Amino acid sequence: MSAAVRPRVALLVSVAGAMIVALDGTVLLVAQPDLRRDLGADVAQVQWTSTAYLLAVAASLVVAGGLGDRYGHKRLLFLGVLGFGAASAGIALAPGIGWVIGLRAAQGVFGALLQPATLALLRLVYPAERLGAAVAVRTGAIGVAAGSGPLLGGVLVAHLGWRAVFLINVPAAIAIAALTLAVRTPKVSRSGPGRFDLVGTVLLAGTLAVLVHTLAGVPAHGWATPRTLLGLALAVALGAGLAVHQRRGTSPIVPPAVARSVPVMASMAMLLATTGGMFGALFVTTFLLQDGLGLSPLASGLRVLPMTVLMVLGAPVAAAALRGYGPRRVAVAGQSLVVLAVAGLSRLGPDSPWVMTGVGFAVLGAGFTAVMVTTTGTVVGDAPSGFAGVVGGIKQTAMNVGPTLGIAVAASMMTLNPATGVPHTAGQATGRALLVLAALAALGLLPALLLPTRTRTRPPAPAQTRAPARAPAPRRGRSRILPTGAAGKRGE
Repeated sequence: MSAAVRPRVALLVSVAGAMIVALDGTVLLVAQPDLRRDLGADVAQVQWTSTAYLLAVAASLVVAGGLGDRYGHKRLLFLGVLGFGAASAGIALAPGIGWVIGLRAAQGVFGALLQPATLALLRLVYPAERLGAAVAVRTGAIGVAAGSGPLLGGVLVAHLGWRAVFLINVPAAIAIAALTLAVRTPKVSRSGPGRFDLVGTVLLAGTLAVLVHTLAGVPAHGWATPRTLLGLALAVALGAGLAVHQRRGTSPIVPPAVARSVPVMASMAMLLATTGGMFGALFVTTFLLQDGLGLSPLASGLRVLPMTVLMVLGAPVAAAALRGYGPRRVAVAGQSLVVLAVAGLSRLGPDSPWVMTGVGFAVLGAGFTAVMVTTTGTVVGDAPSGFAGVVGGIKQTAMNVGPTLGIAVAASMMTLNPATGVPHTAGQATGRALLVLAALAALGLLPALLLPTRTRTRPPAPAQTRAPARAPAPRRGRSRILPTGAAGKRGE
């Protein structure tokens, strides 16, 4: 396979792998009512079909990324996508709700295997100067998949039932697996330790699982209840144990080279704040549009459509801006747009014109795309050599924990109907919730200021592999040695 073809196939595999996960997440929302009626499940059991998946993904992502760094991302992606398809087939044939919940957890584990690998493939195949464009294509494709999920799910459920939304994953997974075999990646020297850290793995998985489970229960139980406080305390205790183990262990889950990377860690913090503010706002506005303003699901979807359109159209614009203005400026601009959009949506009311709603969601989509393209490009481009999978796993973890946090914050500020469990939209509760979510998103401006001012034009070579362009002739009786990296700086 020629060098020109290899990046295109890798990009296709990366985009398809990311899309199948994004589509699965949104298409299920439409299928849950039909699933509940068909299997005779209650509301709590149906909620666990999403919670089980989220817990499994959050607990497995970083470990999955590390396995990819150790054993090869192509291998992990192939295994992950086939497992994802097999679990989907099992859910489509499930005889009861218990099987669905268990298989959704298995689907989450396999989804965690493939997600970091889709990002790591781009890092391995694309040169630094072309990486931003590839990331933009991937971001736009995720927006298309997430935005079209409810529409596709509605069509499938209406004509074929809820099981069809899982069956469509099977041929897609087989096709992606076949394409994965055609990808050719360069060999990367893996500097990580060969010993698998079982204790660190258990501590990390436990910390994330307890945290996500606790946050997911906040809407029903509140922040100040013993259940929530105990869960948060347990998550903190497990996290502290993980930190101690990280410092003392010989093979930490998050390598020191990753933990010390300011651009990588700043990007993670940005994603946590941005996804928390955005998805919390979507949670609030969904109930506001349908229950508060009396719009139908279709009409509500059309009001939100500008966000999806700007996510798709804004991705290449953000990539071009990233090359021209650098990560810091684009990130600050995108984060500011997210904050302004969420704050603007807090002013929605029964008399608000549809143009105001559309503009608010359009600005939200544009800002979110700018943040996504910038942070993804920075994370993938600045990942220390040999640890692209771990970095991708941390990124995906932030994007799973952030929405859970945002929804927990939003729901805790809105009164739940005891009979239905649906938030009330009367009064000023929605406006206050959206302003708090805007403040949550504004926290992302602080790490945005830590991003580099210019996009890296080429990945840094290890110091031991750098050689001066012209070796100086040694003098008799003494040797002249160039400072490390001097040759690399020449001409830059």
